[in-house]
Amino acid sequence: MAVRTEYPDVGDPAVDFTLASTHGLVQLSELLEDGAVLLVFHPRDNTLVCTKQLCNYRDHLSMFAEYDVQIVAINHDSLDSHRSFAEKYSLPFPLASDPDRKVSHAYGVLLDLFKARRAMVLIGEDGRVWWRYSELRVFHRTADDLRQVLEELRGAG
Repeated sequence: MAVRTEYPDVGDPAVDFTLASTHGLVQLSELLEDGAVLLVFHPRDNTLVCTKQLCNYRDHLSMFAEYDVQIVAINHDSLDSHRSFAEKYSLPFPLASDPDRKVSHAYGVLLDLFKARRAMVLIGEDGRVWWRYSELRVFHRTADDLRQVLEELRGAG
């Protein structure tokens, strides 16, 4: 018997959303028209681990493009905070603001009502969750780690 989750798990349809971001409004269903989308939920802007993680993805953006994967980073910080953070570190992908935490809740990444865990959800062009991963707040998956995941998914598909 399968265990039912409140959030979309691997194989389930993704929850569509529209959020304000550093690139204007981002709507998941529109992004999926151009390829897979990696949602990167991160606890806070301008913190050591979040900065290291997102800068690593910035530095390996061509690897993500090679797999037709777009990145959208999401947390509850304000759009002003996101703009400052993106400008300071030249982050080229959208940083989306989820101030009421509805998207974070829909994807099951809240530790409690207010704190988001570090999590990634890869959504395929078919609108289904292909892969998801959450980790302790002090660690993060690097682009090289994600390359292995993408290779495995490519081989399985």
